[in-house]
Amino acid sequence: MFLGSLFVKREPLKTYIRLIFDEAVIIGVNSIVIVAIVSTFMGAVTAVQTAYNLVSPLIADYVISVIVRDMTILELAPTIIAIVFAGKVGSNIAGGLGTMRITEQIDALEVMGINSVSYLVLPKIIATLLVYPMLVIISGFLAIYGGYLAGIITGIITPTEYIYGIRADFNEFSVTFALIKSVVFAFLVSSISSFKGYYTQGGALEVGQASTSAVTNSVIAILTADYLLAQLLLD
Repeated sequence: MFLGSLFVKREPLKTYIRLIFDEAVIIGVNSIVIVAIVSTFMGAVTAVQTAYNLVSPLIADYVISVIVRDMTILELAPTIIAIVFAGKVGSNIAGGLGTMRITEQIDALEVMGINSVSYLVLPKIIATLLVYPMLVIISGFLAIYGGYLAGIITGIITPTEYIYGIRADFNEFSVTFALIKSVVFAFLVSSISSFKGYYTQGGALEVGQASTSAVTNSVIAILTADYLLAQLLLD
């Protein structure tokens, strides 16, 4: 019912375009730094730990970069970054809408005849659907590059072997799968966080509780969807 009300009594299209760009900056651009830091170290740690566990002389060194590539594209970039994204953006969305609710700004929009759900929530969901896949692409690149840097600095793999492993037996559907997951996760985080924030009741304490609930529910939804998508698309 909440999602259905997004498309009732909408404002003119030009209004949404401006709001979507504003939300894209808040949601996407402001998340690049944390995504870049987490992704780079995630790839570096994956490379080092993989090398530590590959003790057999029968396993070629390039397998390290194969594992870093596949883990990054299939799981680390879309899913782990989604959890970080839920913590940063989900709590921000819920807190912002919750504050507007308890300060009666949402009630003021309703009095003016504006569909507050559509005006406030729809741009957030669309902006998240647009920018989060881009963040996943950036995350994937930086994680693989972080593994490259860690491998070269520690001497566990040569640049030639790492790049050979990145290109060996590559399955193009892995990228498609990661982007499908990113769209689903973006929708879950934005819609759940918006719902929790929009229906906040009480005062400042309840705004904090709504933010916490939004992050918790988003993470559970992400992990559940991750399993279901893997079961459906990788069989």
